[in-house]
Amino acid sequence: MITRARFLYTALALAASAALSPAQAADAWPSKPIRLVVPYPPGGSSDIIARSIGQLISQELKQPVVIDNKPGANGNLGAELVARAQPDGYTWLLCDLGALAISPSIYTKLAFDPSKDLRGAAMLAYSPHMLVVHPSVPANNLQELVALSKKQDLNFAVTATGSAPHLAGVELARITGAKWVYVPYKGGVQSVQDTVAGQTQVLMNGMLATYPQVQSGKLKLLGISKESRMPLIADVPTLAEQGAKGFASGTWQGVVLPAKTPDAVIQRVNQALLAAIRTPDVRARLTGQGAEVVTMTPAQTDQFFNAERQRWRTVVQSANLQLD
Repeated sequence: MITRARFLYTALALAASAALSPAQAADAWPSKPIRLVVPYPPGGSSDIIARSIGQLISQELKQPVVIDNKPGANGNLGAELVARAQPDGYTWLLCDLGALAISPSIYTKLAFDPSKDLRGAAMLAYSPHMLVVHPSVPANNLQELVALSKKQDLNFAVTATGSAPHLAGVELARITGAKWVYVPYKGGVQSVQDTVAGQTQVLMNGMLATYPQVQSGKLKLLGISKESRMPLIADVPTLAEQGAKGFASGTWQGVVLPAKTPDAVIQRVNQALLAAIRTPDVRARLTGQGAEVVTMTPAQTDQFFNAERQRWRTVVQSANLQLD
């Protein structure tokens, strides 16, 4: 028989255990493999970065890091999976945070709210969009491309409807008066391949995934969407220099976790991510491919996300873009 005193002791012990459990969980974390979800097909900017730092994170945290590509719905399938995961620090999302910020404005039936269901862990890298064309297109700069677009149909490869490159193309057309025929794809890799093949003529995409095709001569580079020129390609003018005043866009690769993940775990995730991305070999590899290592604290990552959400909401509304 359990006495009253023993019952009270047990109840108090359980209450104390529950009160301490978040701190205890953080102290013990990590104690099992980490699932790093990339919500796009292999070969894109997020996937390249994930595979560049996955092993380094594993070494830092002394646990395996399993990269899990979950493409679909412009990254929203993978993002929802992480948003619904247990907030225990073992399921991460590495993606283009700009694209994630756009989703609530584009999708009328989004099954989760990124601002409420996810929280920032770290920003890792920035890669400007490249405006490229198939080599057969008779245009060598933005002005010539805009003029050509008004004379003949030009198919603009959309990496995914509602994606950051898509909206960058919409905004560039608004500023310059260019006219595109948008051709949607389910990811950046296929859109690049079809532009290389000449099935589409114009593409805006992250430099990290596009630059190798420019280097090989399979795509012709007309400009970059950065505010200033890049040392790697100092002879290539920005789109703003070519008449698109104030225009800047790109892919901002970062990591988010379920919203209720403990603060202590988020801070440890941030430390592990920044240690990996700042490794000289990783930094040099990404810089050589056109990505800049740009790091942020968890709070700064959330602030950036909210600012991007506000920025692109205006573009979505002006273009009247809505998807189910």
